[in-house]
Amino acid sequence: MDPVAILLLAGMSFIAGFIDAVAGGGGLILIPSLLVAGIPPQMALGTNKFAAMFGTTTALINYARDKKVIWKIALFGLAFSIVGSVLGTRSILYFDQATTAKIIIYLLPLSAVITFLPKTKFKTSSAEFSNLNMYLHVPLICLVIGFYDGFFGPGTGTFLIFAFYLFLGLHLINASAISKVFNLASNVGSFLTFVLAGKVLYTVGIPVAIANIAGGFIGSKLAIKNGQVFIRAFLVLVFVILFVTLIVRYFMVF
Repeated sequence: MDPVAILLLAGMSFIAGFIDAVAGGGGLILIPSLLVAGIPPQMALGTNKFAAMFGTTTALINYARDKKVIWKIALFGLAFSIVGSVLGTRSILYFDQATTAKIIIYLLPLSAVITFLPKTKFKTSSAEFSNLNMYLHVPLICLVIGFYDGFFGPGTGTFLIFAFYLFLGLHLINASAISKVFNLASNVGSFLTFVLAGKVLYTVGIPVAIANIAGGFIGSKLAIKNGQVFIRAFLVLVFVILFVTLIVRYFMVF
């Protein structure tokens, strides 16, 4: 790709990482950006997974240092997340590029709605969980949402947080921490599947990943509170611009 295009994508990835660390939803910027740059849909999904692994790892390390991860749940559901993501990625690879583009167009608004739902209205809950939660709810949550993450991706963290809060009754901070474990697991499973299919563009993925880490690091260090409303408004604006551009490109190309 043109070096200028890669530089612009890195800039968008930095913004995505920053927004993801402060308000969540960075994936809604990165995937459309890759598509608008002309990267084929399946290649865009694979390259996004490459960058997402590093950003999720950074967030998980911070949660683990603060001892917010309930490792009993995390370790039990790990395999289910990986299996779900591999199945999801293999499913999206069965479609041709044009159909994959249509699927992405249709799923982006749904992911945006889920991501933009306010989380602050939820009350904190118990960190205790039953055997039914452990042996039924955890596997189902990890398998189903892992499949979605492998198939598409954006909004996965929000889906996981909601699921662990609603079905296991975990505190939101614990649900957020555990979601990073499963999100990372599904990212790795999906990424390796894309690698085997030759759907990762490393010349773009490496600078995009570095920029994403930098954005996430700065965003988390700033720990913006009062600015979250502005950040979310900026996320909505950028997403709408990218989404409209993507629709125009979609109808022009396909």
